Amino acid sequence: MTVKKIVKDTIGKGNFFFRCSTSHLRVLPDFLIVGAQKCGTSSLYRNLVKHPSVIPAFVKEIYFFNTKYFQKGVKWYRAYFPLLPYKYYVTRICKRDFLTGEATPGYIFHPHAPRRIFELLPDVKIIVLLRNPVDRAYSHYYHEVRKKRESLSFEDAIKMEEERLRGEFDKIINDENYYSFNYLHYSYLSRGIYVEQLQRLHQYFKKEHILIIKSEDFFKDSQATIEKVLQFLGLPGWQPTDFKKVNVGSYQKMDPAVRSRLLDYFEPHNHRLYEYLGINFGWEK
Repeated sequence: MTVKKIVKDTIGKGNFFFRCSTSHLRVLPDFLIVGAQKCGTSSLYRNLVKHPSVIPAFVKEIYFFNTKYFQKGVKWYRAYFPLLPYKYYVTRICKRDFLTGEATPGYIFHPHAPRRIFELLPDVKIIVLLRNPVDRAYSHYYHEVRKKRESLSFEDAIKMEEERLRGEFDKIINDENYYSFNYLHYSYLSRGIYVEQLQRLHQYFKKEHILIIKSEDFFKDSQATIEKVLQFLGLPGWQPTDFKKVNVGSYQKMDPAVRSRLLDYFEPHNHRLYEYLGINFGWEK
């Protein structure tokens, strides 16, 4: 380990210790972007926090409600958010709105996360991005390949998913502290069955507390989506001058035969989603 790395780690630990020691003076989030993974959550968050009234968390993804970090408690979670005196300065001195939030796309997929969120943040605004599940699965796969967590081909990975995930959901349901590597990383198809995840959210949050965005609309017209999000959050209109897409991966085009099979696989799940929301996202191609 280099001297530079040692110094950086020491400063980082000291900074986090300070934030934890002042957690009682820190705010909790006003909004959460809860998913879905590989649907544009990073791009939305990174551009949203450029708004003069949106203050970012210290990291975009905190993984509090869906991992073992939940056992660290609210004091640990608060350490990632701004100080109350800073909110006072922004709202009272600068006369601006003040909102903060984080974006952990795994929240929507974890069966205990909606309840945990509601118990701590009953009035939080929740933002969900949903992408064609076929494209989402393919992007997710290459994300795991880049992270060197996946060695199978895409076809083999989706064939193996049922075996890899067998029993993992039940273990998580029965033991909130259970950590499943496979459920987190190899859920290429499962994460695209959105209707069940939204139903869990709606068990705790009213529809007016949840904004659902079609990722393809965001990719096509980012400004219109940001305006919709600002309206949902109760903030004045604003246009970023340097919109940037984040975490955009590059990979070969999916085999048409594989794509056709996956479109067939997701068709009944998408139909259930369309009926549940009363919206047809047009993911038939």
